[in-house]
Amino acid sequence: MANSGKGTFQPDSDVHISFEDQQKINKFARLNAKVDDIKDELKVKQNDMKNLEEAVEELSLADDTEKIPYLIGEVFVCQSLEDTLKSLEETKSKKENEISELEAKSEAIKAQMSELKAHLYGKFGSHINLENEED
Repeated sequence: MANSGKGTFQPDSDVHISFEDQQKINKFARLNAKVDDIKDELKVKQNDMKNLEEAVEELSLADDTEKIPYLIGEVFVCQSLEDTLKSLEETKSKKENEISELEAKSEAIKAQMSELKAHLYGKFGSHINLENEED
């Protein structure tokens, strides 16, 4: 049987994984899951931000004398156009802060992951795969 030379990986090759290395692999996996959660949360917050911006655009067409229903918690409160715009701007500001905090948290976690990835690839080379399927 001829060997084509493609499959150089040998599953029975001796690769020793110490307890410390296993801990690093586990930490990398936890950080990766946390980044995925943050990505999902970011998508939700960015969608909320888009909705707030669209609401501000729609209100620019409204009459100044109309009372605008504004959702606070589980209750709608009728406000003047000016008060509603102020409330929307405050909410947008809070969302922007939340988004920037999530992005900063994501970058910090990715920096930790890069350090772990460099160490683990340095030690195990092609015997370990730490890349996401979607990257």
